[in-house]
Amino acid sequence: MRVVISLGGSVLAPELDPDRVDAHAAVIESLANEGCELGIVVGGGGVARDYIGAARELGANEVQLDQIGIDVTRINARLLISALGSGVRPTPALDYDQAGESLRRGDVTVMGGVMPGQTTDAVAAAFAEYIDADLLVYATGANGVYDSDPATNPDAEQFETMSPEDLVNVIVPMSRGAGASAPVDLLAAKLIERSGMRSIVLDGNDPDRVKSAVLNGEHTGTDIVPAGSDEPTYWAQSE
Repeated sequence: MRVVISLGGSVLAPELDPDRVDAHAAVIESLANEGCELGIVVGGGGVARDYIGAARELGANEVQLDQIGIDVTRINARLLISALGSGVRPTPALDYDQAGESLRRGDVTVMGGVMPGQTTDAVAAAFAEYIDADLLVYATGANGVYDSDPATNPDAEQFETMSPEDLVNVIVPMSRGAGASAPVDLLAAKLIERSGMRSIVLDGNDPDRVKSAVLNGEHTGTDIVPAGSDEPTYWAQSE
């Protein structure tokens, strides 16, 4: 099964904790040993926000701010690569061609951002479409997709299952203005809709949740299921 995992920077390294990074690496290696072809897209997290905030005060423009964020995602990608054993591309892929080529060689591929104006949420969705992945997993700090921001609305309800079209409709009002609360950004949602990509949004702070979701379809997050989508092969074998 070919899988892309979007690993948020705030999930991988909210602080520089080698044990936490190693735990995520162990799950990735376990999935690879199970036969999964894996592409990992790593976000920038709080470190990227700190650098971007400082650069904004110094007068950097939006493209420069995006470039700083991309640099941080690639540092986080290198951090994860350092925890992985053999069978991983030794440097972060800089574009989809490099990432796809490494994956076709049988290597685990790790990458960060690609270009200004595109978040790693969107990079993960685009990469999944590029390699025709069977599954896209967003390992975030949020346990799925809600009808409103659960941080501000105690009555927010979580979606157990939804279509890509429903995802876009939910994300649109959340994505307006600064400090958007959406679990994935609008461009990523539209790419999922365009490609008909089966996806999962879950709380990835415990790496084992990602493993259970990928291998067995077991999780407490949100399944995004396109019309006519088949269950991934691994899930059928686990029944």
